[in-house]
Amino acid sequence: MNQNTNKTVLILGANSDVAKQSIKLYFEKGFSVIAASRNTASLEEFVSVNNLGSKVSILSFDAVDFDSHRKFYNELPAKPHIVVYAAGFLVDNEKALKDFQDTRQMMMVNYMGAVSILNIIATDENNENLERIIGLSSLSGVRGRKSNFVYGSTKAAFTTYLAGLRQELASRNIKVNALVIGYIRTKINKGLQLNESLIMKPDYVAKFIVNAGNSFTIVPDFKWKMIYLILKLLPESLVAKLP
Repeated sequence: MNQNTNKTVLILGANSDVAKQSIKLYFEKGFSVIAASRNTASLEEFVSVNNLGSKVSILSFDAVDFDSHRKFYNELPAKPHIVVYAAGFLVDNEKALKDFQDTRQMMMVNYMGAVSILNIIATDENNENLERIIGLSSLSGVRGRKSNFVYGSTKAAFTTYLAGLRQELASRNIKVNALVIGYIRTKINKGLQLNESLIMKPDYVAKFIVNAGNSFTIVPDFKWKMIYLILKLLPESLVAKLP
């Protein structure tokens, strides 16, 4: 009997390419999955095509509709053992600098929405099921660089939040992980000029989510781990010369 048969994972922002691959992997491991997204039609098609209907529930969730988050959580069909926040929004830096509407949307989806719903989940001490919270962050948030610092700042804030949440929940033995991700071949990066040798596939990244361990920072792929370490250690004078 699969040891995860009676466990539930809640995936917020489940319509992303990485999240969809995570749904499949959690399903294969025996979890019941609550897949939550604004675009429920796309999720329904994905679940149907992949024959996942028996253990996947689809709910409507809007990361930026903060007032709905308490009701959404209270009405979940089951309180989760694992929560994955995978919602994300990206516009290029030049557009973000000139259009605050896009900047605000990135702030709300990538950071504010995450804090809103995860605070509700984390402070529910009646949920004795909760074992782990995983947030999908980005290497863009490791250091401020002129090519993407607006988007990067939202991910830096999210990573910092997750680090503090990890400390807050340690006494309840609840793990918190930040998946710090580089380039992925997904719809959010469509149209961007990226180094092909560094692009990861969604199913590859999903394996790191589903198999998350005790480390707070998880950086998929050896190349990206090296880039992460270099970014952390570079002096500011050299960071300023990066694109």
